[in-house]
Amino acid sequence: MLEHMKGAIFDLDGVIVDTAKYHFLAWRELAAQLGFEFTEQDNERLKGVSRMESLRILLEVGGLELPEEQQQKLAESKNAKYVEYISKLEQSELLPGVREYLTGLREQGVKIALGSASKNAAFILERLGIAGLFDAVVDGTKVSKAKPDPEVFLTACRELGLAPQECVVFEDAAAGVAAAKAAGTGIVGIGRPEVLGEADWVVAGVFELVQANNK
Repeated sequence: MLEHMKGAIFDLDGVIVDTAKYHFLAWRELAAQLGFEFTEQDNERLKGVSRMESLRILLEVGGLELPEEQQQKLAESKNAKYVEYISKLEQSELLPGVREYLTGLREQGVKIALGSASKNAAFILERLGIAGLFDAVVDGTKVSKAKPDPEVFLTACRELGLAPQECVVFEDAAAGVAAAKAAGTGIVGIGRPEVLGEADWVVAGVFELVQANNK
């Protein structure tokens, strides 16, 4: 699968960098302001989904129903706190093997895209010093449907000028794997096989892909 791919599409959180911890801290802080506890277990439900959908899940956890206008303000408040955290991101926070693997793909002539629900994706890539390695960045500013809808990956394929079957998606969330499956791409799961069983291949991290290439 990987030896024939012409395009590689990467999710951001949990694949390239672990910003999930900053999302969790920001959501937990918001929940505390609203008067309830938001646990790491609750946070699992937010993986791979959009900001507004994440807020709806958080409010469900707290048993709250709020008007749309107030929800928008809360989402903006959470994002401001998250941006405060990620503005301190350093290149050392890039997950093991990522820079080496991306550089290797470019040397092989493989086109590279980001496919993420994050609206801060471009900023994060700049902070990590890898923005120049991507041919396309498809994020929450370009798509409206959250994973498991395939919109983000189909858009990335179009921006790379490739058919879905020519591309492989690298994902750490079950919703992302489902989205890639619906898009018709190949899928490498990054994480635990019991969560990502629908992927074509599952590895613990991108570093394993680098090790496989070096064998």
